[in-house]
Amino acid sequence: MTIKNALITLASTSILAGSGYAMAAPGQDAGPYLGVGTGFSSLENDREDVDNFIESGGRNYEIDDEGNSWKGFVGYQFNPYFSSEVFYADLGKTRLEGNDIANTELKSNAYGISVVGQLPITQWFTAFAKAGMAQWETEVDGNLGDARVDLRDNDGTDPVYGLGAQLNFAPFLVRAEYERYDFDSDYKIDSFSASVGWRF
Repeated sequence: MTIKNALITLASTSILAGSGYAMAAPGQDAGPYLGVGTGFSSLENDREDVDNFIESGGRNYEIDDEGNSWKGFVGYQFNPYFSSEVFYADLGKTRLEGNDIANTELKSNAYGISVVGQLPITQWFTAFAKAGMAQWETEVDGNLGDARVDLRDNDGTDPVYGLGAQLNFAPFLVRAEYERYDFDSDYKIDSFSASVGWRF
């Protein structure tokens, strides 16, 4: 089973669990939590945007934009409806595939803080949406076959937002989520992940 299929299965299971249980173990309204997750990322831009992002001026390559990613987060739940989180995300690689000597990799990571709005459907099941800011960096390794071209690393501070669903098995939690890392107009990364966590 691929990571993508596993995430789809997890999300479907979460929805069924949330709709199928009216009663659950006692919930936890406030307190700290942490978690770690894995998944995949994909690029939402075309080749011309990527050229602008790294200032390559190149055209003769294809984009392989789906790679494995992972993340870690630490949060505090203030009440059943509101939390805040700090996070770090390794967003994997975007590969520019040209000829044998013109393969280039863009490696991206980000860290930042988000506010999380939560909708407790049952004590077992919570839907949520988030918005925040991320300090990000993209490193470029390669030259697209032209050593005279100095491809540009990039970094900045930009919005991140997303939505997801969470199963609550106090003290454990399991979540599936989608996030958009809006680096700039030329480079946006979508991340799909499944995470496990622990409440204190």
